[in-house]
Amino acid sequence: MIRENPTLHHQQELIWTSLQSFRTLTARVLEELQTEEEAKSVGRDENPPARQEGLSRKSCVIAELENINAYLFSVEALLEKISAVKLPESVEGKFREVAGELAPDPLNSNRLRLNRLLHQTPDLVERDNNQDTSQG
Repeated sequence: MIRENPTLHHQQELIWTSLQSFRTLTARVLEELQTEEEAKSVGRDENPPARQEGLSRKSCVIAELENINAYLFSVEALLEKISAVKLPESVEGKFREVAGELAPDPLNSNRLRLNRLLHQTPDLVERDNNQDTSQG
């Protein structure tokens, strides 16, 4: 993700998108659980105690999801503050430079040569031979 999105702006967009999908999914599941809970609460007095215990567990899950949703709103507020920061192009360039160091391109010609050399080492040849004999 660093190599494909090497600037602060790109990283902000990724986090924002991920947060929005997480919030949407959580809100939808919460809504459906609340609807189920409301439908079952109509006949709650007629239910045996074991069934009521299951309903109270569902109420706890709903409360936890409501807490998660509240935390997600808090994170969204923080992200809005971060998004308000505009960095100069020179700093975004530094982000790209560091991203290249942290996540080098696996298709870089030097990296491909190094991988070929690593695959020619004797211990890897022995390992490949052992795999061939175990398969046959």
